[in-house]
Amino acid sequence: MRIAHLSDLHLMRGPLAAQPAAGLAEALGRALAIEPRPDCVVITGDLADTGHPEEYAALRDILRRCPVPVHLMPGNHDDPGALIARFGDTPFLGHGVSPSYAVEYPGATIVVANSWVPGSPAGHLGPDQLAWIDRALGARPDVPALVCLHHPPVPVGIPFLDGMILTDAAGLADVVGRHQNVVRVLAGHVHRDVSALFAGTLMTTAPSTFRQSALRLHDAEPPGYVAEPVGFLLHVLDGASCVTHSVAASHAAAVRAFLPCQPHQVSRPGASARTRTPAVGSCRRSARA
Repeated sequence: MRIAHLSDLHLMRGPLAAQPAAGLAEALGRALAIEPRPDCVVITGDLADTGHPEEYAALRDILRRCPVPVHLMPGNHDDPGALIARFGDTPFLGHGVSPSYAVEYPGATIVVANSWVPGSPAGHLGPDQLAWIDRALGARPDVPALVCLHHPPVPVGIPFLDGMILTDAAGLADVVGRHQNVVRVLAGHVHRDVSALFAGTLMTTAPSTFRQSALRLHDAEPPGYVAEPVGFLLHVLDGASCVTHSVAASHAAAVRAFLPCQPHQVSRPGASARTRTPAVGSCRRSARA
């Protein structure tokens, strides 16, 4: 199974909207050019820059052309209510109306958690959600699982960002540590490709499809942004083995348009039911802004 991991889209409205939209389209186009094509796309938060409904409308307009399933979750820049209003009860939120859900594929369980905290750049899961993650991971103990959230549960060495990570990371570590089938914890928020050991598995943050944080390791000032490549991660599962590739979408000879494709059936069960639904749709025109 192949999972494309995108993050931190920061879609905007108005005169600044073109650049983040183009970055997302370029990353999706590059992901869909991989052979074999990814089985699904996971986007770990900060989908919108301000959480405005128009930003989610722009996201849906881009994603409706994607021929593989896409799984969304909120980040600190998002508004979960506006996200649910636009994507609730669709495949993008596991056919539910909650930003926390699980999707069971034959080769993996994808557990999506909501670390959003009102008015805070940091993240928190809380005891109820931690208990739900525990149950979701235990439902199929022999199938590889990926836990997905916006805020990384470990410091990444950039002091400014380390002041706004997951505040109840110890609770998540207790849960993840009880389940040997967790092959990755996927996060965003950092705007960089970072890996760190966590609770007996590997935590990875994906680069932003918009702009990358500078590698400012020496003080707590905001790191600012640098003109580094837009990209994403590709997690390749082979049984219990998981290998992660870093893929550049810009500054490279990437395919910059969606490929011609046809709708197809994929297994898209939610946390409580097993159903088969069509993939997001077909696409035949360029997605580059």
